[in-house]
Amino acid sequence: MSDLFEAAGLTPHAPAPLPERLRPQSLDEVVGQDHLLGTGGAIRRMVDGNRLASMILWGPPGTGKTTIARLLAKAAGYEFQQLSAVFSGVADLKKAFEQARMRRSAGQSTLLFVDEIHRFNRAQQDGFLPFVEEGIVTLIGATTENPSFELNGALLSRCQVFVLRRLDEEAQNQLLSKAEAVEGRPLPVDDNARQALVAMADGDGRYLLTLADTLLGLDFPKPLDIAGLSQVLQKRSPAYDKDREEHYNLISALHKSVRGSDPDAALYWLARMLEGGENPLFLARRLVRMAVEDIGLADPMALVIANAAKDAYDFLGSPEGELALAQATVHLAAAPKSVAVYKGFGEARKAARDTGSLTPPAHILNAPTKLMKDIGYGKGYAYDPDTERGFSGQNYFPDGMERRRFYRPKDEGAEARIKERLDRWTAIRDSEG
Repeated sequence: MSDLFEAAGLTPHAPAPLPERLRPQSLDEVVGQDHLLGTGGAIRRMVDGNRLASMILWGPPGTGKTTIARLLAKAAGYEFQQLSAVFSGVADLKKAFEQARMRRSAGQSTLLFVDEIHRFNRAQQDGFLPFVEEGIVTLIGATTENPSFELNGALLSRCQVFVLRRLDEEAQNQLLSKAEAVEGRPLPVDDNARQALVAMADGDGRYLLTLADTLLGLDFPKPLDIAGLSQVLQKRSPAYDKDREEHYNLISALHKSVRGSDPDAALYWLARMLEGGENPLFLARRLVRMAVEDIGLADPMALVIANAAKDAYDFLGSPEGELALAQATVHLAAAPKSVAVYKGFGEARKAARDTGSLTPPAHILNAPTKLMKDIGYGKGYAYDPDTERGFSGQNYFPDGMERRRFYRPKDEGAEARIKERLDRWTAIRDSEG
């Protein structure tokens, strides 16, 4: 008779999750970290020279930190011992060190892998020092946080820090191809949905394979497109609450009257809502939104006046403060309109979602620690205000991302002057690029 575990499928014969089944069995099978594991890579040189040193693996989730540590122990013939700083304390560390000491006396080396090592406090981190110095353990710590800020200087001085990269599109597609080979069938998605799946994983290989495992475990009559993929892998947004429909009809009328540059209609709808008992601070918040959404930098004072109207109402209350809301309404309705910032920000957010976690170029990263300076942070940075033209033309987009144009100012109002400056700077950048 089967027990509850067998009934739930939790037997030794139950299939392991796809990320576990695809865990690399050698360093050559690890994808996305060729700068460390490929020919000439720093970790590869250690393995080839049979000289495994203590190290910190710093990188985002799902980039292979645990896997690399396991494979290094295997390649070097070390006993692999794993601790998690989330679940371990001083007693666990003492036990691990004592076990490592006993192995060493028997001629067996120990690789101690500590996941989330940054979660150990400073005193606990200091506890590693004598055992690392004596060679009782070879320490590999994994962290998603900047070691310069989260780890003791004394511990850092005894370990090499290696930066793991988020998996790029090519590496993630390699993982998907391996998943398809293991399952013996293609992912049930079209080409566009496949690209969307990669973007959804944001460089996290484990998460990508988890998503693929979900898709491969379901049956679909035809390959999913992007919309179908979103329905399967993402929660749908909750339906909008349509109670008090008249409230939303009137605020829509006010907003569209301001947007349409009709101060008279805007004043009418403002009065209608105030007479109906609407909360004046709700109207003030909506006026601020109009200032940034529909006017933007065509009239930079619009936001200042909308905020001032809110402060005036806070100070005066009703009915006197309502006049400040009316003044702001008229100013916004009569102001030149531009959605350049609104549209540009929308495009920038889409680009941010599509590109995921690309890092800024090294020359614009601050380098408050020696480690950060040594790996190139801040090298070659030009301080624009101190240049002859007050403009250096350096690249500020992430490495691996082409320059994009998000903000396109109109040739009207205050934006006309902004446009002139941006055009001049673009010409300089293009001529010196």
